[in-house]
Amino acid sequence: MSEALRDQFGRSIEYLRISVTDRCNFRCVYCMPAAGLEWLPKAEILSYEEIAETVRQLAPLGLRRLRITGGEPTIRPNVERLVALLRAVPDIEDIALSTNGARLEALAPTLRAAGLDRVNISADSLRPDRIAAIARRDLGFDPVRAALAAERAGLAPVKLNMVVMRGVNDDEVADFARLTVDHPWHVRFIELMPVGEMRELTFDHVVPSDEILARLGAVGALSPVAGPARGNGPAAYYAFPGASGSVGVITPMTHTYCGSCNRVRLTADGRLRTCLFGDHEVDLRTPLRAGQPLEAHFRRALAEKPREHALLQLRVGGLRALSQVGG
Repeated sequence: MSEALRDQFGRSIEYLRISVTDRCNFRCVYCMPAAGLEWLPKAEILSYEEIAETVRQLAPLGLRRLRITGGEPTIRPNVERLVALLRAVPDIEDIALSTNGARLEALAPTLRAAGLDRVNISADSLRPDRIAAIARRDLGFDPVRAALAAERAGLAPVKLNMVVMRGVNDDEVADFARLTVDHPWHVRFIELMPVGEMRELTFDHVVPSDEILARLGAVGALSPVAGPARGNGPAAYYAFPGASGSVGVITPMTHTYCGSCNRVRLTADGRLRTCLFGDHEVDLRTPLRAGQPLEAHFRRALAEKPREHALLQLRVGGLRALSQVGG
């Protein structure tokens, strides 16, 4: 394996998360301040062609998997055009999209036709009033309808991501888990990460993954299983007997997985961020717009990638909100 694919601690890096916008049509309580943020000027945001050129230059170094994120990526116009540009890059094996799902029913067929492989849908409740309260927007979003639309379009595997918050939505854990019995979906329960300006949510709202799994025992016996055929994340997966799908837990708070980190992030304004909760970034936009090769900058970024995040020490690398980097 090429040396360029490993960081200073020997971790193989083949996965790039691409934020295409810092804006979102939700204001989820754990992700963005209610008033929003000061949005990036349009001139500072990478064009679709610039994103594709970045991927074209990094793919020969071993980049294989991409995830399009935001903010909310589906509110950027014609995002399917970016999917098509990325699909045309040799060596890229997998293109996924993280979305709040509000526009997925309308866009799923178009995104699939452009070359998107699969989706992750953020879904923190199954109750309309609670969805609106958590999102601080009432757009009529129904996560089950969104997941069915993705499945019909051939975007598979479908994953539903629930951020579990004590006293807010943790009483729905079992309801989400039951979806996996009849549907080939993968419901992942994510431990809350209290960061930035989301001060109304604290460590008291964190529900540890061990507690989540214990609660699921009321639904049925869980057995460890292999993850979905396609997946880049750190979830540990389990399934009920005879279930069509699986449940997973993602544990940034109680069981960190930095030792196996395989990813870096490209921000909407063209900075390569090597750790979600670190403060290390390398500017790719300036050399890109100057027509300079990006390989040396990418190599430098990997050489400086930190060993682990500092979230438990409440150091979050200047992040005001998770929406700034797409998680």
